[in-house]
Amino acid sequence: MPRRLGDLEDAVMTRVWEWNRPVTVREVLEDLQKERSIAYTTVMTVMDNLHQKGWVRREAEGRAYRYQAVSTRAAYSAALMNDAWATSDNPAAALVAFFGMMSAEQREALRDAMRVVHLDAPDGPNEDAEGVER
Repeated sequence: MPRRLGDLEDAVMTRVWEWNRPVTVREVLEDLQKERSIAYTTVMTVMDNLHQKGWVRREAEGRAYRYQAVSTRAAYSAALMNDAWATSDNPAAALVAFFGMMSAEQREALRDAMRVVHLDAPDGPNEDAEGVER
């Protein structure tokens, strides 16, 4: 399961995910410098660490690298939620508490997601997991 990204790792990955294309250290640096003072070597080290951890792949371009995300932010978030849920001593209670924290928009997104998952299920839209018709 993925380890939660640190603050700077998350700031870098946010850009990589949002831009959805291969990026250079320089591009990420210039965007980060709009918010904070940060050195080129710091961003380069973070991006190299992200590569070592398997978050990004890189391809040489001259003397530099272009980095691209290995998976999506949605997949990262889902893995974190799954990990948190799986480590609970009472998964049902954890889900109830989580649902209780959700905003109206988040609950609607959950309903939409459940419809998508349910429609894609091999049992079809009118049967539950045991094949019982509703």
